[in-house]
Amino acid sequence: MDYVRAFIVGGLICVIAQILMDRTKLMTGRIMVIFVVSGVVLTGLGLYQPLVDYGGSGATVPIIGFGYSLAKGVMEEVDKAGLMGVLSGGLKASSAGIAAAIAFSYLASLVSSPKSKI
Repeated sequence: MDYVRAFIVGGLICVIAQILMDRTKLMTGRIMVIFVVSGVVLTGLGLYQPLVDYGGSGATVPIIGFGYSLAKGVMEEVDKAGLMGVLSGGLKASSAGIAAAIAFSYLASLVSSPKSKI
């Protein structure tokens, strides 16, 4: 049942993104920024945690989950280190995911043969 809930929550997040792409003139980069900022704001207001508890990876894997992890890291670090946690919390919480994305992108660039689109 966890897989079904994750699929439903992640699918709904993707449906929202697709609707924004189809119905508005927003470019994908702006939609991604909207999702990250939404994740931060919803986490700060305490509204995203129930969705994470229900949907699990379906709520944390999409780009909105990156905003969730940034905000959660900042809130935890502020509790531990005070005001300096605002600067370090988001970096600590998301550093493993960012490092993995860089490492896997580099490995993919070694395996693939990119061609220019002229």
